[in-house]
Amino acid sequence: MFKQKTIKNPINFSGKGIHTGAFTNMILIPAKENTGIKFIRTDLDGKPEIKADIDNLFSTERSTSLKKNNAEVHTVEHILAAITGACIDNIIIEIDNIEVPILDGSAKQFSEKIENIGYTIQDAEKNYFEIRKTITFTDEKTGTSLIASPCENYEINIEINYNSETLGVQNAYLDNILDFKKDIASSRTFCFLHELEELIDKNLVKGGNINNAIVVVENEINKNKLTKLKQAFNNPKIQVNKNGYLNNLILRHDNEPARHKLLDVIGDLSLVGRPIKGKITAIKPGHKNNTKFAKILKQAMIEQINKTVPKIDFDKAPLYNKEKIKTILPHREPFLFIDEIRDIGEDYIIGVKFVKSEEEYFKGHFPGEPVMPGVLQLETMAQAGGVLILSTVQNPEDYLTFFMKIDNAKFKQKVLPGDTIIFRLHLISPIRRGICHMRGTGFVGDKIVVEADLLAKISPKK
Repeated sequence: MFKQKTIKNPINFSGKGIHTGAFTNMILIPAKENTGIKFIRTDLDGKPEIKADIDNLFSTERSTSLKKNNAEVHTVEHILAAITGACIDNIIIEIDNIEVPILDGSAKQFSEKIENIGYTIQDAEKNYFEIRKTITFTDEKTGTSLIASPCENYEINIEINYNSETLGVQNAYLDNILDFKKDIASSRTFCFLHELEELIDKNLVKGGNINNAIVVVENEINKNKLTKLKQAFNNPKIQVNKNGYLNNLILRHDNEPARHKLLDVIGDLSLVGRPIKGKITAIKPGHKNNTKFAKILKQAMIEQINKTVPKIDFDKAPLYNKEKIKTILPHREPFLFIDEIRDIGEDYIIGVKFVKSEEEYFKGHFPGEPVMPGVLQLETMAQAGGVLILSTVQNPEDYLTFFMKIDNAKFKQKVLPGDTIIFRLHLISPIRRGICHMRGTGFVGDKIVVEADLLAKISPKK
């Protein structure tokens, strides 16, 4: 099995954001196992965290931007692509302004510095999202299609067609994510001249220049337009030459625009939250549709996770035993049913219930043929969910969780004395205003015995 990894030491970057022009200092910092990828806005009060997750998507206008509460970070796709291309699982990105530096318009410098600093292999196993069946997305309006299909590696195949004489129809292919730095990272962002003019009119591309973006010119430019471009870029030497690119820019690859679109797909799909094992085929991709597809993939991933029995080594001590659970939950015997918490993350928890023959409810349910009541299975699941919810607040002993609704409850197998139920709960959506929506599944052996959607609210104790 492959292990998770992070970088060995911090890495510093500085530069302007391409749209805001904001000068930003950014530091990549090693992170512990199961952290994932997180941005931290060090310039804001409380240094808020923004997880690189599709649930935190804010905008896809010209770039991919994330937001959590009042904290934002813009143009994240290039750094996320570099991190994914390096197969890094855990990393903290400290950033002191709103936008990631554009640097040369590609992921080249990010990838090079990450490789040069080296990696730390961690003890935890890497958690893949393995594509087991074909998943498709189409947008008839744009002609975009994205397909994920089973594959042993992470492969990406891209086709772009802008009806442009300069670009033509271009394809790019990456047959293994390990080749990202060599084949894809250096490919720069691009746009058409008419798009650039629109961005200038919107007071964007403040940090753009003719070196960090490929500008495709389809038609001759009159003198007034050329003057406007020179002023916007503060460069009197801007000109259009015969190759169809502003300032006769030399491409790093014949199909550099297509390769950059492939880079963007990798960065956007990293928001699924796990490294992908599968083949992605994309026609006319763009940030808006890439992220729509990422949402579809994440939902498929959650459904897959919910049907997979968590691996637990019962020879190891639990993360929380029953006494530790009592410091978080207000429940006490005989109504404290959850026995152990084995794992907990920002959006999931794994708990265990050992079903003992001496449990009081077996005396009446049913004499001679004891069966754990379904309502108590749900209560045990809810208690595990309560630990997850209360772990998100300071001083959890000062709060209670009240369950507001249970939907889609199903009881699929009898639970008997001597069984061990492993519960996995996963957030359906981020916790907002104290409201938590979770999907829970209980397993005995390799069988699902109970599943349900739970809605709960955090309330302070009176």
